[in-house]
Amino acid sequence: MITGIVNANREAIIRLMVMGPQGHQQEIEAIIDTGFTGFLTLPPLLVTTLGPTWLCRQPGRLADGRVEYFDVYVVTVIWEGQPRIIEVEAADTEPLVGMSLLEHYALRIDILSGGIVTVTALP
Repeated sequence: MITGIVNANREAIIRLMVMGPQGHQQEIEAIIDTGFTGFLTLPPLLVTTLGPTWLCRQPGRLADGRVEYFDVYVVTVIWEGQPRIIEVEAADTEPLVGMSLLEHYALRIDILSGGIVTVTALP
């Protein structure tokens, strides 16, 4: 199980460790974004620091309907204590956890400042 907290802006936050192929790692706080269908976004500067493998450039539709193109990389995230290889989009925003990373998990959010966030594997 992964746990987190709801911040003062009513954003569900979890902490994750992300790693590049050369062992560079960084603990991050990421906002759970149920409108994002990818795995994870990271700021470009952090992506550069991790030194991950570039995969492709792909379009993504933003909340306002605009389409932008994002560089996609391969990184490792520690998920429930285990390494998991995922795709990360470099985006000029705070780190976002998307629905692909949450697939096969139950998400519970107590929506109030300081509320508990839990991500639990489905049977």
